[in-house]
Amino acid sequence: MADQKKTASETIETAEDLEKALKKLRAAQEKFAGYTQEQVDQIFKAAATAADKMRIPLAKLAVEETGMGVVEDKVIKNHYAAEYIYNAYKNTKTCGVIEEDPVYGIKKIAEPIGVIAAVIPTTNPTSTAIFKTLIALKTRNAIIISPHPRAKKSTIEAAKVVLDAAVQAGAPEGIIGWIDVPSLELTNLVMSEADLILATGGPGMVKAAYSSGKPALGVGAGNTPVIIDDTADVRMAVSSIIHSKTFDNGMICASEQSVTVLDKIYDKVKKEFQYRGCYFLKKNELDKVRKTIIINGALNAKIVGQKAADIAAMAGVKVPENTKILIGEVESVDISEEFAHEKLSPVLAMYRAKTFDEALEKAEHLVADGGYGHTSSLYIDINEKEKMAKHAAAMKTCRILVNTPSSHGGIGDLYNFKLTPSLTLGCGSWGGNSVSENVGVKHLINIKTVAERRENMLWMRVPEKVYFKKGCTPVALDELGTVMGKKRCFIVTDSFLYKNGYTRKIEDKLDQMGIVHTCFSDVEPDPSLASAKAGAEAMRAFEPDCIVALGGGSAMDAGKIMWLLYENPDADFGDMSMDFMDIRKRIYTFPKMGKKAYFVAIPTSSGTGSEVTPFAIITDRETGIKWPLADYELLPDMAIVDTDNMMSAPKGLTCASGIDVMTHAIEAYVSIMASDFTDGLALKAIKLVFDYLPRAYKDGNDVEARDHMANASCLAGMAFANAFLGVNHSLAHKLGAFHHLPHGIANALVLLDVMRYNSAEAPTKMGTFSQYQYPHALARYAEIGRYVGLSGKDDQEVFEKLLDKLEELMRTIEIKPTIKDYGVKEDYFLETLDEMTEQAFNDQCTGANPRYPLMSELKEIYLKAYYGKDKK
Repeated sequence: MADQKKTASETIETAEDLEKALKKLRAAQEKFAGYTQEQVDQIFKAAATAADKMRIPLAKLAVEETGMGVVEDKVIKNHYAAEYIYNAYKNTKTCGVIEEDPVYGIKKIAEPIGVIAAVIPTTNPTSTAIFKTLIALKTRNAIIISPHPRAKKSTIEAAKVVLDAAVQAGAPEGIIGWIDVPSLELTNLVMSEADLILATGGPGMVKAAYSSGKPALGVGAGNTPVIIDDTADVRMAVSSIIHSKTFDNGMICASEQSVTVLDKIYDKVKKEFQYRGCYFLKKNELDKVRKTIIINGALNAKIVGQKAADIAAMAGVKVPENTKILIGEVESVDISEEFAHEKLSPVLAMYRAKTFDEALEKAEHLVADGGYGHTSSLYIDINEKEKMAKHAAAMKTCRILVNTPSSHGGIGDLYNFKLTPSLTLGCGSWGGNSVSENVGVKHLINIKTVAERRENMLWMRVPEKVYFKKGCTPVALDELGTVMGKKRCFIVTDSFLYKNGYTRKIEDKLDQMGIVHTCFSDVEPDPSLASAKAGAEAMRAFEPDCIVALGGGSAMDAGKIMWLLYENPDADFGDMSMDFMDIRKRIYTFPKMGKKAYFVAIPTSSGTGSEVTPFAIITDRETGIKWPLADYELLPDMAIVDTDNMMSAPKGLTCASGIDVMTHAIEAYVSIMASDFTDGLALKAIKLVFDYLPRAYKDGNDVEARDHMANASCLAGMAFANAFLGVNHSLAHKLGAFHHLPHGIANALVLLDVMRYNSAEAPTKMGTFSQYQYPHALARYAEIGRYVGLSGKDDQEVFEKLLDKLEELMRTIEIKPTIKDYGVKEDYFLETLDEMTEQAFNDQCTGANPRYPLMSELKEIYLKAYYGKDKK
């Protein structure tokens, strides 16, 4: 990457420096204005990709520099700023003719504005910088950033990341600039010199932007009031509010500041908040907190983005360290009540209302106390259309969110899908702003948007054909010749299977049908990218119209990558392995498969389920990182599950692969993306493993046991192919990569600790997916227990019995209790612990886990798994 660091002479510290920089910016922008849409889109994508890849380092830098917020949540904000903004605008025309109607003779032509001045807040120093620079690049504008003095290092670093990638992709040098030593004088100067101002920050800064004499897109203060109607789903409402209010320790401007609860359900709501880990301040504690959160009528900057327990400590109030939110039960909605203010922290006001109309009156007053135009929220049965309409009419806010966590809902496209994704939320004329929607397009009118919570469309994708039963291989393969007319077949396997004649049955059948074939047998136990590239090269030389991958997960995964590279030799592995939050919104689009060859997967072990999944794990030997690739283009066309191929599996493989099946099924069942379609597959797989894995382990020639384990593996594969997995696999991937433990064993070593972790009814954070309404992993685990014949007085008791049953299964198949028992040296384990933890957090599987993890929590699971019950 080209080095875009400014020289000492280019550093902007004085007004003279700024004037010189603005001349260079204008020169760069004039050149940029002549770029085509194709050039701009290439630059936009490169910049979004670069920012996305740096989301964790930038998040860590922001928290380290500002002392505010939560690293893991800032990771999400950075990821969102890159991925969701890219997805929202990737197909938007911003150059030349963008709309034309020949019939009516109308044509719209896009022209850039020029130089944009971007004021970046200390609360979101990296995500807002990413958002604003990407939007500027997409519209062929130059942008100069004025960072907050307390966040300049992280903001400038984010800008550098985007600039470096943009220039390397062809943007003019210097198209993005920044003030190195920010000051009020320089900020005012840059606002007066720019063509447009994108201002995000405190009311004073936004007012200064609008007073600069230049067009400004600024945002007003937020003071989001929430109403919980007596028809609402209380668990969902409370869990959503906690999820939102604790996100980045409450620093999102759309986050809830007060909640007004109807009298009929007030006690139930209060009990639910307490159950989920919130603390209600006692009467003698309210005044202490009042004096801490607001000082001399203004927000105390020291509480912004801090943990609830730390804020309580500042006030001299002792609360549990893991307290999620401090809640003050108050009566006055007047601005003289400190709890009625915007607090930018996990501190919440709670009011009681006898009627819905009284709740509306309180919410209206709270909006007027500093939240005009921003966001309001309502939890209600959506059949209550009259109440919803009354609420929408009463709220002078530009975002009216229904049954939605407001931090996530307000920024758009997470819990609603027609609210424009943005990190700058316009408040219309009510908030003294020039736009009334999420910033992205200028408007001169106010627009009210009512966004109801919606659940994602889910799917069920499996190979078009799945054959199973002992001895089915020749019959299934017959279709290649008699039905499809295939001529050339490329077999992918490993050297052991090839030397021991496992491919002979396939080769004989292909010979019988007159299909020419060859075999690549150099697949390693942990297939490498280099091996996959070698196989793809052999494919290109042979030109098959059919590929058969025979083996365990390694051979099938390697076969998928070879298939991909054979059909798309220019596909970039670095892009393919890029993580995503939503598979449908990822920045990288996998190329279409099946243009050249039909893919058949034949497993020889009962474990990975790779024959029916869109996943492939490949190891980059240069970095030592295992990359789990995921895309439905990698889904095999045909799966042949023939127990004949599994009869001679040794005990070690039977054990490791069998417990892998169990982990697949359990994680799929508690995934935030689980559905009715995947649940049945997962439950059946779990029961089959409990019933038949001990038999298959004891006697490898037990045909019935082998048959059922093969089916269990395939069923679990189809379940997690559509519901995805969780942190159990995230942890296991890195444990295997760093300490060379078999994948199934690595899964087993953390399984019980992960299940206990996920079962928390008041987790630190729950997973983010619109269909996942509140934490319920404990209930799901109990459903598994009951399905396999366990009973108890409540879910917790059934869950404990399930853990005991799993522990007994692992003893039966001789899995050792701890990581330490597998010879992993303590000093090396501790040396790699932090790196493993961060990589596990960043693993693709983490996102579907029912409990969104903090890195410290994953680290604790690793330590428990290493030391076991003896852990001090």
